[in-house]
Amino acid sequence: MSQDLVTFLHVRLDEEADLARRCDGDGCGEWTAHGQTVDFGQEELSSFRPTIALHVALHDPGRVLREVEAKRRLLARHVLSPATGDPELPWDNRDDCQYDGETWPCDDLLDLASPYADHPDYPRRP
Repeated sequence: MSQDLVTFLHVRLDEEADLARRCDGDGCGEWTAHGQTVDFGQEELSSFRPTIALHVALHDPGRVLREVEAKRRLLARHVLSPATGDPELPWDNRDDCQYDGETWPCDDLLDLASPYADHPDYPRRP
């Protein structure tokens, strides 16, 4: 699951970033909700329930791109530090996370992947 999980996360983040860029291709700006209406900058759609309108506006492309970049920074920090088998170092006989020393993939990577657990390509633990 280890490297498969990282590859899986990179692909999901690439997909989300690509979709966000395509949604904002006309530079419409920030999405906002006003009651039952979502303002997409150059177009408004109405007849949403207010909570759904807020939820849609929360997925503004600019915000999604910032979130993707934050997740990429987390992935870059939590890389595999392979075991070297040095018996003098108690942590060196297992693969661990270079950032926090936890068994790899660490809980932070597993947490990043958890929203995608229902995706058909989600790597399962053996």
